[in-house]
Amino acid sequence: MSTNSINGEANTDQESLTIPLLTSQRSLINSTSQVAIVGANICPIESLDYEIAENDFFKQDWRSRGKLQIFQYVFTKWLLCFWIGVIVSVVGFFNNLAVENIAGLKFVVTSNMMLANRFGMAFLVFSVSNLILTLFASIITAFVAPAAAGSGIPEVKAYLNGVDAPGILSLQTLVIKIIGSISAVSSSLFIGKAGPMVHTGACVAALLGQGGSKKFRLTWRWLRFFKNDRDRRDLVTCGSAAGIAAAFRAPVGGVLFALEEMASWWRSALLWRSFFTTAVVAIVLRALIDFCLSGKCGLFGKGGLIMFDVYSASVTYHLIDVPPVLALGVIGGILGSFYNFLLDKVLRLYNLINEKGMACKIFLACVISIFTSCLLFGLPFLASCQPCPSGASEACPTIGRSGNFKKFQCPPGHYNDLASLIFNTNDDSVRNLFSKNTNSEFQYSSILIFFVTCFFLSIFSYGIVAPAGLFVPVIVTGASYGRFVGMLVGPHTSLDHGLFAVLGASSFLGGSMRMTVSLCVIILELTNNLLLLPLIMLVLLISKTVADAFNGNIYDLIMKAKGFPYLETHVEPYMRQLTVGDVVTGPLQVFQGIEKVGNIVHVLRTTRHNGFPVIDEPPLSESPVLYGLILRAHLIELLKKKAFMSTPVPTGADALKLFSAGDFAKRGSGNGDKIDDLQFTEEEMEMFLDLHPFTNASPYTVLETMSLAKALILFREVGLRHLMVIPKISSRSPIVGILTRHDFMPEHILGLHPLLIRSKWKRLRIRLPRLFKLF
Repeated sequence: MSTNSINGEANTDQESLTIPLLTSQRSLINSTSQVAIVGANICPIESLDYEIAENDFFKQDWRSRGKLQIFQYVFTKWLLCFWIGVIVSVVGFFNNLAVENIAGLKFVVTSNMMLANRFGMAFLVFSVSNLILTLFASIITAFVAPAAAGSGIPEVKAYLNGVDAPGILSLQTLVIKIIGSISAVSSSLFIGKAGPMVHTGACVAALLGQGGSKKFRLTWRWLRFFKNDRDRRDLVTCGSAAGIAAAFRAPVGGVLFALEEMASWWRSALLWRSFFTTAVVAIVLRALIDFCLSGKCGLFGKGGLIMFDVYSASVTYHLIDVPPVLALGVIGGILGSFYNFLLDKVLRLYNLINEKGMACKIFLACVISIFTSCLLFGLPFLASCQPCPSGASEACPTIGRSGNFKKFQCPPGHYNDLASLIFNTNDDSVRNLFSKNTNSEFQYSSILIFFVTCFFLSIFSYGIVAPAGLFVPVIVTGASYGRFVGMLVGPHTSLDHGLFAVLGASSFLGGSMRMTVSLCVIILELTNNLLLLPLIMLVLLISKTVADAFNGNIYDLIMKAKGFPYLETHVEPYMRQLTVGDVVTGPLQVFQGIEKVGNIVHVLRTTRHNGFPVIDEPPLSESPVLYGLILRAHLIELLKKKAFMSTPVPTGADALKLFSAGDFAKRGSGNGDKIDDLQFTEEEMEMFLDLHPFTNASPYTVLETMSLAKALILFREVGLRHLMVIPKISSRSPIVGILTRHDFMPEHILGLHPLLIRSKWKRLRIRLPRLFKLF
């Protein structure tokens, strides 16, 4: 996007890049589509070239490919999907193995000290170890790869929409995402590792798809077919699906998550490849878990990952059980929207703190860690000790890391139910909440304290400069109030309290993340309980409907706060009142079909545009006519090769012999060639370039009278970077302007037409009373 906003003057385009809106007021939402917050830095934003430039060179290259090369292209794409599945599953297993062992060792040492009544030393060990782990994660994230902070899902979602943010899929980001996530989750912060796994899968896919690195002299010629944004987009989609599949052991849920939440473009071939990728993840994970069943994985236990098995063959429900389930859905929608609102406000506050420098970012992370340690260690002392049940299915009390009956400070034969939830890893807390036949094991006060703690700690922990996910904290929070509702209505329903916890987690997920199909399947795969399908569908639909009346889903709010120019699936009503001619501006920077080298160099050095119209004028044509569009990267490649002519005459097919397909392949991570790096003599500046063979002669064009809403649908559905606007009257110039992603941003449109703001609020005031009448 746009730095390629071709419609404006060069100085205006440059100013939008060098004066980001968040430099002085970081607490405000970034309303520009030219810059965005990537990690902790403000960076210029580009768009991706999902549209293939079908010029003469491209057509000749594809015509020259034989059956063997076509087979190699198809086979290699499937092979890459296989390796994405293998690598992501291994990384997911390693992450879980590391977290369980590091956190498990910490809880075992702390519990042993508490058994010896050394509570002060136990708290010191617990809090210091958490602080060290948090400090390590925040330091490596802040100094090595700031783009690795957060969950990464908003960044990957924006990438699949066509936004190319710097560094979000680089090798440094991948390494720090893995190491930082392990360290941060092990530090007992209320964050998850599912979101970072989605980002990890996307990074793995992007790095495999870029075919090596010229920087490190690791290039693979057999991957040259994938050096374009369209194929990389497909691979990154498969990588994001593999990330969810590896995090939750939910292969089908991973595919649906990529389809429903992540991808902006989808087709049947991509469905097959993503399904194949997640199937590989499931198989590899199953093999690795079987290895852990032999007890060779330390504190990892039986290697169950985060599979919460609450299956019960006797699960039945009746009409009387429906009202509490409906109430859960409404509560989940209200709480989910309130959760999103608070998280948005906290992220604005954290932006102010992060603006002060590296020291403040790291200090904030340390403060959150110390505060979390104090709560996790201190709150269980508020709960009274409970006698161990006589028919318990496991040892009571439990000494160490996991179990439903943690001893904590209680005497022999008693357990602390709040410690079983709060002084534990998030995965074990969810297992305890989801566990069946435990209706009498938790007190009302303990569940309520745990819910409030999870709700606010997960909000304050997410924005620190470290890899952090939201999936598992939202599941924990939802499960806690779900079980609380189950305890309240227990005498009037036949549903188990553990099943209420599952439904509560579903409702809170639906209320905050606003997904339905994918979340339903993920929850079913997590709990291994297909009998809950109707109830889960019901609470998800209700919670999403209620929450949509208040605000957007959590990932869209984060993308907006970061400033990513995301194109929504819907159009604003005011866009139907405008035509594309109302938003394009000029003058344009255009090239002749045969252009002087000096003119090309001057335009490239004085603008940041990424696409230029090519026009033929007499004597090449009878009248001025639009020939097509040429990309900035292709012009730089032509200048670098110095395929110049001394006279302005067409070169034809001879010019194609000077280039190979790899010359125009787009690099993955890292910067491409820049015009400032090229030097030319005065004689070369007076020579000419024939742009015809390298110009896309069939770009997408629309009439200037087309509605802006219709143009946005075309722009998004096709995945364009440039949409050329041509005049309705042919006697005028052959082109009016070019629409880019920036021109469809509401901030840009309302800035050009401020009167629409008043009409927008007027319609909102009319609709709000009608909306409230529905409730």
